[in-house]
Amino acid sequence: MTLTLADVHAAKVRIATGIYHSPCPGSIPLSEIAGCRVYCKLDYLQRTGSFKERGARNALLLLPEEKRRRGVVSASAGNHALGLAYHGKLLGVPVTVVMPRFAPLIKHTTCRRLGAKVILHGESFQEAFEHAQQLAVQSQLTYIHGFDDPAIIAGQGTIGLEILEQVPDVEAIVVPIGGGGLLAGVALAVKSLAPDVQILGVEPRRAQGFVASLAAGHVEPVEVRPTVADGLAVSRIGSLAFETARSRVDEVVTVGEDELSLAMLRLVELEKSVVEGAGAAPLAALMSGKLPQTKGKRTVMILSGGNIDPLILTRIIEKALVADGRLCRFTAVVADRPGGLAKLAQIIADSGASIQEITHDRAFSGPDVGAANVLCTVETADRQHVERLYETLEHAGISVKPLKFPPPPPQLSRG
Repeated sequence: MTLTLADVHAAKVRIATGIYHSPCPGSIPLSEIAGCRVYCKLDYLQRTGSFKERGARNALLLLPEEKRRRGVVSASAGNHALGLAYHGKLLGVPVTVVMPRFAPLIKHTTCRRLGAKVILHGESFQEAFEHAQQLAVQSQLTYIHGFDDPAIIAGQGTIGLEILEQVPDVEAIVVPIGGGGLLAGVALAVKSLAPDVQILGVEPRRAQGFVASLAAGHVEPVEVRPTVADGLAVSRIGSLAFETARSRVDEVVTVGEDELSLAMLRLVELEKSVVEGAGAAPLAALMSGKLPQTKGKRTVMILSGGNIDPLILTRIIEKALVADGRLCRFTAVVADRPGGLAKLAQIIADSGASIQEITHDRAFSGPDVGAANVLCTVETADRQHVERLYETLEHAGISVKPLKFPPPPPQLSRG
């Protein structure tokens, strides 16, 4: 099947009364750290926290009455399920969703609250997908694919139409890629109306199905490893999505876990926005210098989702602080006599750092009975501050064994 711009325009009219026309404001702080004029398409502000509502509502409204009455089923890592559950409730369509077991708690509990039947099955999206297809046959339900259904892709494409209205002089749009439905819809809409606008895709390095498929020339399954961008963790992108997007996307890049975590932290700090890993992928690509062609250009980032478990968010922020050099851990060897520990604490305080946690260990400090190990977790300003602290401690005769962290990706300063 071939999708057209007319399908996207029709979807826009069809879903208009049930979808939030999300804003697309410019961001001065993000522009400063990304090196381009950044605008944020805030689709995580949809009622269920993601862009997936657009395609879900469009697909449900296109169903014949008999199929609406019987109900629908789908597999989803979370956001598509939420969109179906919410709009199914509004439209009176029974919804069953199958989620992989790793789906965030907040997503499947919210689905149940919205009235959907939720089944947790499998350790991957593919296993959940296969089980959902079996249920569709057994229970005579309509299967609505989360990213490879023409109605879904057309619905997601309405984001592209809105961006062109809100930022008419846009020069580049950065799109997160999971199964490819969002990329396909946006690329179709934007390239049909403004072919000079660059469409740039971003995948997690641990789930780079679109990159592999571009290289192979056809949809290529890939191994998916756990990623903070769980909404993009798809082992096989959609065939229709791939065929729709492949000739319309200008470049696809991948980002690592530290880059994703740092992007999430920057959005919290600078935009006061809680965005999940999938939604933060565009900023991760811009901050890490993966998209140099956007330098100085008017660039829209699609912040696609904000559904993240608060406990997971806490862990991600802590990891991002470590990667940013703002939280460090080291072992210091101090004299095991009065004043030894106080000297260490005073040097840390004088350096402007703050002790978060400290553990004093004599039993496992080695053969020197006159020395003790002190494990310190310390809040610092940045990586340079950490290095200065280590140098000061060494000059004071305190041996330091730091917990190593990876070198920072380029262009990750906070501006």
